[in-house]
Amino acid sequence: MPFTLRKATLPDRPAIEELIKLSARGLSRADYSDEQIEAAIRTVFGVDTNLIEDGTYFVVESNSELIGCGGWSKRRTLFGGDQYKTRDASELDPETEPARIRAFFVHPEYARKGVARAILEACEDEARAAGFQALELMATLPGIKFYEANGYQGTEPTELSLGEGIAIGLMPMRKTII
Repeated sequence: MPFTLRKATLPDRPAIEELIKLSARGLSRADYSDEQIEAAIRTVFGVDTNLIEDGTYFVVESNSELIGCGGWSKRRTLFGGDQYKTRDASELDPETEPARIRAFFVHPEYARKGVARAILEACEDEARAAGFQALELMATLPGIKFYEANGYQGTEPTELSLGEGIAIGLMPMRKTII
């Protein structure tokens, strides 16, 4: 399946938002309830404009359709779109701190076809070129196997409260890239 990987731009934002919703609803059902998915879309899953403005967020297109997105960050925020309240946009020190892998979402019809892997490889290459020696991320339950297959190791599972008594399970993960 041919596809094109490119840097996201601010005009891509509405299409990315729609892709995030489609991906979350289509690929998370085995691990999260509908209530958890919708709460995550409202409170956490979304576009982080800093990533686009920093030039570290990618989109993948096939036949002029957005089919994947994801990025890396030199900022402290580990996860969450613009609507997520717990954010720290200060920059990391590449010599002592890991870069972040952020906001990977794939259209359900294109899952397991190399889209996320292409984005991840681009992110790892760029983070390494920026001087980072390691990467970390907060994986959703559906993403754990993908990241493990790409050399990331999980630590202790955690839960994130989404409000109204709803929480989702997550897994902090890390990989050395030097």
